[in-house]
Amino acid sequence: MTDQHRADTLGAYGNRLAATPVLDELARTGTRFDRWYTPTAICTPARASLLTGQAPFRHKLLANHERNVGYLEDLPDDQWSFSGALREAGYNCGLIGKWHVGHHRRAADFGFDGPDLPGWHNPVDHPDYLDYLAANGLPPYEIHDHIRGTLPNGGPGNLLAARLRQPVEATFEHYLATRAIEMLERYAAAPEPFFLQLNFFGPHLPYIVPDEYFDMFDPELVELPKSIAETFAGKPPVQANYSAHWTFDTMPLEMTRKLIAVYWGYVALIDAQIGRVMDAMRRLGLADDTAVFFTCDHGEFTGAHRLHDKGPAMYEDIYRTPGILRVPGQQPGLVRTEFVSLLDCTATILELAGIDPAPAVDSRSLVPLASAGEVAWEQDIVCEFHGHHFPYPQRMIRTDRYKLVVNPDSTNELYDLFTDPDELLNVYGHPEMEAVRGRLMRRLYQVLRDRGDNFYHWMTSMYDVGDVSYDPTMSGLDEATYR
Repeated sequence: MTDQHRADTLGAYGNRLAATPVLDELARTGTRFDRWYTPTAICTPARASLLTGQAPFRHKLLANHERNVGYLEDLPDDQWSFSGALREAGYNCGLIGKWHVGHHRRAADFGFDGPDLPGWHNPVDHPDYLDYLAANGLPPYEIHDHIRGTLPNGGPGNLLAARLRQPVEATFEHYLATRAIEMLERYAAAPEPFFLQLNFFGPHLPYIVPDEYFDMFDPELVELPKSIAETFAGKPPVQANYSAHWTFDTMPLEMTRKLIAVYWGYVALIDAQIGRVMDAMRRLGLADDTAVFFTCDHGEFTGAHRLHDKGPAMYEDIYRTPGILRVPGQQPGLVRTEFVSLLDCTATILELAGIDPAPAVDSRSLVPLASAGEVAWEQDIVCEFHGHHFPYPQRMIRTDRYKLVVNPDSTNELYDLFTDPDELLNVYGHPEMEAVRGRLMRRLYQVLRDRGDNFYHWMTSMYDVGDVSYDPTMSGLDEATYR
């Protein structure tokens, strides 16, 4: 699992310049999901959804600790998790790398073996990492050539990238892969079955990599995203504010090309480290009877829509992510176009382990999709967002052609992804879209009601959602009117 990873950085997803042979081979021998979505484009809630099999509104861990604006900071002590279920079934269960599921409760509290590596980005001062460097005679972390813009208040912008003065063997990514291989060796020698999760902190910004990856791609060969032409006309004002926060307009477009090139280099570094783990699986005789997933928590803008990072804008750049699954014995090279979610990993893991998936209420097993043939599946997907830096509730529904985003505080959004795949033109208010808008609004409303997501109450009074079968004032005084 990576962090903040765009689908279009992989050769398997169409990037002709990508240096991702390991993940491309995983896709070639497994199933590539072309419509794999995160339930929410923010780290902690997405990771909590994977752990619990619950949509964010249900598990209620809605924000990263570092920018928490008053939401819960940890899952409750009695929270069901797939790792707990695996432990109860006799599995060894390990997690190497980024945790970021809450603040006080750590991976060990949910049954995972492994070093406790807190935080949102590589904790380069962690004692275990420092011990690794010392044991291998490797130099300490040091960076130079910082890339950043200027904030609206005149201060220095967030660090976006920098050169790392370390050899590859000293990088945090190499360290994580080494620790994963060590755990894999222990688990392979044990009689119990195992689950092992390797979570890289990258390619989340800032992109900090050694020279060979910093300069791996020629910026002049980088094609800028078409949405770099974003004007924010007809869009929620928060998007332009986020663009200013991420200092996009304070840097030349040549810098955006370089940032994208370095981001691709970061992905290449991680791909090589995944390759080391896959080699260890083969060496240990595990390759033929071990299922392998690859995915991430959410995507990254890298200049798309004049934005960086992620935030309150439900564009494909941050909601559609890579998702690959290889199950032993499956037909290789499958490509599925069903709408699936990071949430669905939970039920998939449980089915592969032969465990009842009942507690994973919002998760569906992907095992049937890892074989050729038709599978009954929903024709749309619903995602949610609750805020980052400040509360900002959003709900989105995506179908084959259209995407509707409901923004209660400002402008709703509707995109025709057939004619406008870059989501530049908001057609929500266009008269010719009335039927589409109404159909999607009613479908989103019904999904939210069926789930118990109380966001639907706002929609009841504000939009055409069809017949209302309850008193929306919830007073108990006027039920007959709505019956």
